[in-house]
Amino acid sequence: MTTKDLTQVENFNYTGEKVFEKAQDFLPIIGTDYVELYVGNAKQAAHYYKTAFGFQGLAYAGLETGVKDRVSYVLVQDKIRLMLTTPFDPESAISDHIRRHGDGVKVIALWVDDAQKAFEETTKRGAKAYMEPTVSKDALGEIVQSGIHTYGETVHVFVERKNYKGVFMPGFEKWETEYHPISTGLKYIDHMVGNVELGAMNTWAGFYAEVMGFANLITFDDKDISTEYTALMSKVMSNGNGRIKFPINEPAAGKKKSQIEEYLDFYKGPGCQHIAVATDDIVFTISEMRKRGVEFLYVPGSYYDTVLDRVGLIEEDLNELKKWGIMVDRDEDGYLLQIFTKPIEDRPTLFFEIIQRKGAKSFGKGNFQALFESIEAEQARRGTL
Repeated sequence: MTTKDLTQVENFNYTGEKVFEKAQDFLPIIGTDYVELYVGNAKQAAHYYKTAFGFQGLAYAGLETGVKDRVSYVLVQDKIRLMLTTPFDPESAISDHIRRHGDGVKVIALWVDDAQKAFEETTKRGAKAYMEPTVSKDALGEIVQSGIHTYGETVHVFVERKNYKGVFMPGFEKWETEYHPISTGLKYIDHMVGNVELGAMNTWAGFYAEVMGFANLITFDDKDISTEYTALMSKVMSNGNGRIKFPINEPAAGKKKSQIEEYLDFYKGPGCQHIAVATDDIVFTISEMRKRGVEFLYVPGSYYDTVLDRVGLIEEDLNELKKWGIMVDRDEDGYLLQIFTKPIEDRPTLFFEIIQRKGAKSFGKGNFQALFESIEAEQARRGTL
């Protein structure tokens, strides 16, 4: 593993040629605005995310609001916004997306101060346009959006909302329900991971470097992320202020089929593998989510026999962490606690990571062995290893 200073980074251009340059922040990003998933039944998916993850209803768009081709439910928990969208027309592009990929992430929306400039800066550097700058207005102001394509059929939409006072954006109304499950303590999106095909990691690392001004923060190779049977490689790309982090994974040679290959097979191409969401109290969060039916990867009890020898003193009760299957890792800045759900779809594709950072800025390298062995055990049960 190598960690880069964001002022001097090693990047790759589209041909895979290594280049060294200063990190450029020509695309200031305030944070993640929302994540939109295309799903087969948005009403039922919204109930799941409310019940199991503790989200609350925020906004709704559909026939009642004048939207004739789809329905969208927007859920919120602290700074996290999820939009769940289902089409009405079985022949629409959204239906095609669901038919091919199953439920999955379509839009990773980024909150910017100037969506027009974000579009101009990225497209002039080679991004393929997804949405020309578009202004939407209602009585509460205006939203400006633009967008570009990234890996697979995933897109980034730039959202400028400084002149809007409504609940979400024009075309949506406040979503009123009588069902308000308590929060599970999720705070914000820590990072989102993209899986790409063999040989494409450097291409997409180059895309985020050249087109969006990101830096290669950390690189993991197959020596860092491997077991006896499978391996992968990853580059973590980060924007200038560090609020947006996109690890890009590709499979590496191994004796058996890796989790990345399994994902690509079932998702039918590159896409978002997992969403990492942060909490300030991971024991509370996981205990709540488990009570509500969320399934997590199994961590062998033997993992905890030596973990403190590796990570040193921690504030949490190790027995509590063992009870809930929470893993620990440390870097030079502190430590982190993390756990991964099983896939939340019938296809073994999208899953969530729950993470609590106690100073650590890394991604749990010390847990990779145990994590991969747990994933491989699930693959073996599915017959896809």
